[in-house]
Amino acid sequence: MLKKILYVLVAIVLVFVIVVALQPSNYRIENSTTIAASPAKVFAQVNDFHNFEAWSPWAELDPDAKMTYSGPEAGKGAMAAWAGDDQVGSGTMTIVDSTPDEAVSIKIVFTEPFEGGINSDFTFKPEGDQTKVTWAMHGEHGFVEKAFCLVMGGLDMMGNDQKKGLANLKRVSEQN
Repeated sequence: MLKKILYVLVAIVLVFVIVVALQPSNYRIENSTTIAASPAKVFAQVNDFHNFEAWSPWAELDPDAKMTYSGPEAGKGAMAAWAGDDQVGSGTMTIVDSTPDEAVSIKIVFTEPFEGGINSDFTFKPEGDQTKVTWAMHGEHGFVEKAFCLVMGGLDMMGNDQKKGLANLKRVSEQN
């Protein structure tokens, strides 16, 4: 009987490993919202990391997280580093491309509680007197990240964080 249980457990682990291995390595999560503000106004919120805490979906998870800034005040080359608790970890964000009122591309590197990276792209399209903002996060997952996403719904969690961040960005941009 014990031998049968062992065979079943080995088979379950093997099937799990195969299913995880067959998951795509590349991923992309994208969400959009329309904001009653000009592209310039919304772009300014994203293009300057000093504004990040006002709309970030992660800032409220650890209000005591420490942010430091380097490089230019805003735009290409601007960099922010954060150090927080286990919920937000530590890492850096760098603006790698910035086209005024149109797009911002950010490279994010996580150092704690795990190492990894992600690309985060924002586009701003005028729609009458409003702006359609699209936030895309994309990158490549290794085996552990693919397993996490499969078991814990990691991509869904990231998508929900995006939606929350876009709602915060809308609130902040429409207030000012």
